[in-house]
Amino acid sequence: MICSAAVVALLSLSGAAQPEAASSGQLLYGGDQHLRAGRVEAALEAYDAALAQRPELLPQLWQRGIALYYAGRWDECTAQFEAHRTVNPDDVENAAWHLLCAARRDGLAAARRTMLPVGPDPRPALAEVYALYAGRGSAEEVLAAAEVADRGGSSARFYAHLYIGLLREIEGAEDEAETHLAKAVEQEFPHFMGDVARLHLDRLRGTAARD
Repeated sequence: MICSAAVVALLSLSGAAQPEAASSGQLLYGGDQHLRAGRVEAALEAYDAALAQRPELLPQLWQRGIALYYAGRWDECTAQFEAHRTVNPDDVENAAWHLLCAARRDGLAAARRTMLPVGPDPRPALAEVYALYAGRGSAEEVLAAAEVADRGGSSARFYAHLYIGLLREIEGAEDEAETHLAKAVEQEFPHFMGDVARLHLDRLRGTAARD
């Protein structure tokens, strides 16, 4: 059993006495909480401890891929999202994060040549996000699709600004990236990805706590 400071902290918070081991579920929950709070290395310790117990969980752990992105571990990052595609082949977000990892390592043009294919992701504006990342679409098309969708109360506006912002940073347009990420955070999206948007904005602004 792998024991880490992250695991011990998680179990002490849960009220467990003399924590000697944690279940994979506890570890994954702890990893998520660490990542949402910006503690990237602690998150990876928890995720990897869970995988030491149950290696078969690897394809499910897209959250670990995001942590690897913030840790700058590009080869492992791309591999994680490639693994996730085997259990979630239609997910545009997975393909987007894979491209972001590959672009950090190889440059955007090369990353687009190896962009993961996806099936029909039914979420509003995600098809337009995929086209943008593939170099075939525009931010305006993403925002227009999100605007139509959000009239019905969807989360499309959040995702539109998040993924435009992430790509603009890769393209070197940091001011535009910050603008879009701030708009994503303003949506107050109550989800794991809402915290990722806040974490990324803090890092872009240089105000994030580093572990």
